[in-house]
Amino acid sequence: METQNKAVLTIAATINAPVQKVWAYWTTPKDIIQWNAASDDWHTTKAENDLRVGGSFSSRMEAKDGSFGFDFGGVYDVVTTNEYIEYTLGDGRKVKINFTPAGDTTRIVSNFEAESQNPLEMQQGGWQAILDNFKKYTEAN
Repeated sequence: METQNKAVLTIAATINAPVQKVWAYWTTPKDIIQWNAASDDWHTTKAENDLRVGGSFSSRMEAKDGSFGFDFGGVYDVVTTNEYIEYTLGDGRKVKINFTPAGDTTRIVSNFEAESQNPLEMQQGGWQAILDNFKKYTEAN
């Protein structure tokens, strides 16, 4: 099997909420469908999450006009409540997410292996937009 070095991209945000709330909103399907979109013309229509090592997660992301949609999912490799998540996507790419509390704020830093179909800047921008939506949703609720 051929191995290739994948670019690792990083996104980050400081959420004005305690880590327990941030963790709950990040991992609860009813919340995920509220924030998991990179732009206003997309939405998540379904989310499932079995948050444990070996458990799987999936989200159905669709354009609101019905023109396109895809499933995003993977399997958890490491789960440390309120601190860290590591998972492998369906295509084999790795994602690592750190949750660092600081009083009533939480810093989220996510490192993910890029895919090869889209420009790196586009991928990083899309993932950052989703994280920014998460920040907005969490701080408003």
